[in-house]
Amino acid sequence: MTYSLHLAHLYGDLLNTYGDIGNVLVLDYYAKQMDVKLTSEIVSLDTDFNPQKFDLAFFGGGQDYEQVIVSKDIQNKKQALIDFIESDGPMLAICGGYQLLGKYYIGANGQKIDGIAALNHYTESQDNNRFIGDVVIENSETKQIYHGFENHNGVTYLGEGERPLGKVLEGYGNNGQDKGEGAIYKNVFCSYFHGPILARNGELAKRILLLALKRKYPDANLSKQEQLEIKPTY
Repeated sequence: MTYSLHLAHLYGDLLNTYGDIGNVLVLDYYAKQMDVKLTSEIVSLDTDFNPQKFDLAFFGGGQDYEQVIVSKDIQNKKQALIDFIESDGPMLAICGGYQLLGKYYIGANGQKIDGIAALNHYTESQDNNRFIGDVVIENSETKQIYHGFENHNGVTYLGEGERPLGKVLEGYGNNGQDKGEGAIYKNVFCSYFHGPILARNGELAKRILLLALKRKYPDANLSKQEQLEIKPTY
C-alpha cells in the first residue's frame, strides 16, 4: 500500500535564508523509502491555512525583514495553526519559525515582534552577540544524538507544557544557560539547527513522518515504516 501525506510549507517563498527548504527535501527522501507519496504546498501571505487539508507542516526561518512581514500575516492564521497543533498535527519549526510559534521575540533592533502564542516560549535578544557554531544534543526520550549548526541572536526560554528537543552536549542551545535546545510540544518539534537539521538527523525525519502517518491512518499496519533503516543523506 502506498500512503499519501500533504505538507504545508509555511512562508516557503519568504523564509529560506539558511537553505532550510532542505528539510522538505529530506522528508520527501525518506517518505519514498516508506512507500509514502509526500506532496508539499507553500502557504504564504494572504493565504488561508486549512488545518484539515494538511497532514504535517514545516516552518523555516529568515532575516528580520521577512520575519516581520510574516509576523503580521500569520496573525490571520493563528487560530487555524493552533487548531492544527492542538489536534496533534506534526510540525517542524526552525529558528524564526520556532520564535513565531511562541509569544514574542525581540528583533536585533530591539523591536518586539508578536508570535501567535501557540507555544509558551518567548525569545529575547542578545547585545552584540550571537550563538554561532556546531551544536550537539541528546534527546531524552529516544537517547538519539542530533548534530547541527546554530547561528542565532535570540535567546529562547521555554514555557508551560514544553520540553527541550534535547540536552546540549556541545554548543549553546536555546539560551546558553539551561542546557536545553529547541522545544517539543505535542507533535511540534522546534530547533535552532540549520544545515538543515533533517539532513544530518534522519531519525527525526522518520519520527515526524511516522507521527503524520499514525495520525492520518490510525488503523494501518506501519511495521515496515517503523523498521526503516536510516542512512545519512549527505
